[in-house]
Amino acid sequence: MSARIIDGKAIAAEIRREIRLDVSAMAAQTGAVPCLAAILVGNDPASATYVQNKARACKEVGITSARIDLPTDLPEASLLQEIARLNSDPSVHAILVQLPLPPHISERRVLEAILPEKDVDGFHPVNLGGLLVGAPLFVASTPLGILELLNRSNVGIEGKHAVVVGWSVVVGKPTAFLLLQHHATVTICHIKTQDLALHTRQADILVVAAGKPGLVTGSMVKAGAVVIDVGVNRLTDGRVVGDVDFPGVAEKASLITPVPGGVGPMTVAMLLRNTVDACRRSCDAGRPPGTMPAASGTNRIAQS
Repeated sequence: MSARIIDGKAIAAEIRREIRLDVSAMAAQTGAVPCLAAILVGNDPASATYVQNKARACKEVGITSARIDLPTDLPEASLLQEIARLNSDPSVHAILVQLPLPPHISERRVLEAILPEKDVDGFHPVNLGGLLVGAPLFVASTPLGILELLNRSNVGIEGKHAVVVGWSVVVGKPTAFLLLQHHATVTICHIKTQDLALHTRQADILVVAAGKPGLVTGSMVKAGAVVIDVGVNRLTDGRVVGDVDFPGVAEKASLITPVPGGVGPMTVAMLLRNTVDACRRSCDAGRPPGTMPAASGTNRIAQS
């Protein structure tokens, strides 16, 4: 068996075309243009590149983006004041703080300072808790992108055994809850799981987000499985690889995402979608900033 490649780049381009039409229609109907504010603390090159790529994607679909560059030695209180300013600005619909932050700043306090209805990264405790009960305002972009890849590749989730390797709040845990709430039976593993292969071989859908290159090999995958590789690892020779040994696993799987070109483009596309949803919710509610709207249809999750 040789796996069919899930082309995340092509699917993300399709989603961006849809978003461009949504933004245009919203502007015509309401006069509102979605606005995403991105805060970058320090001068980390990788973080700067991520923010630049997000700004470029915003421009492509007609979303306004604002970049706030702050010095590395900025006091935490000053960052919280900047977030408060953006929270109170009705023209800003979405806020993200590029991670990681400098060591002297509490990531938790910063993420909790963003209003849940502007938290398009989906990291606020209100949104994480909303995911648990099936009605978040926003879900993190990478898990949403994984679900969209499965849906647009016609992968049935209901009744399947999904195994998620990795338990981060950014990817692993929200992905597991999304799959569970779409009626998969879910197992969560991580790099310290004893006999990891025992679990991965049972997966109909295998999501690997552990941050360890080549962690999952062909012998660890059931024939016909759908494999989503979230890992992005740069090797000493400059190559970028995932957490899955692509050549070996592709011989066993039915569908597989490449690295790069799989999940990565979907993360940005879903961030754009969350930003549009934030603007639409604000327009529909007609409420002052800081009051809580109902969960939107996009992120409402079926349960039973």
